[in-house]
Amino acid sequence: MSYVAYILKSLKDGTCYYGSTQNIENRLREHQAGKCRYTKGRRPWKLIYSEEYPTRSEAFLREHFFKSIEGYKFLKEQHIL
Repeated sequence: MSYVAYILKSLKDGTCYYGSTQNIENRLREHQAGKCRYTKGRRPWKLIYSEEYPTRSEAFLREHFFKSIEGYKFLKEQHIL
């Protein structure tokens, strides 16, 4: 069983959402269906990046890295954002 850290980009206003999950397909459906408070008003969403990890804690730590200044710089350098 693996976990995924992911980044979504709103096609409506260009904002990004950072998350982690065990089932990426189901989670994307939830975002697109408006079942998540933050993402509901910014639909539709496009998956722009994901990384797979063996444990939940590793995926969660990577999600938090993406939200940091260092993570933002990394994503810019990699031309992900």
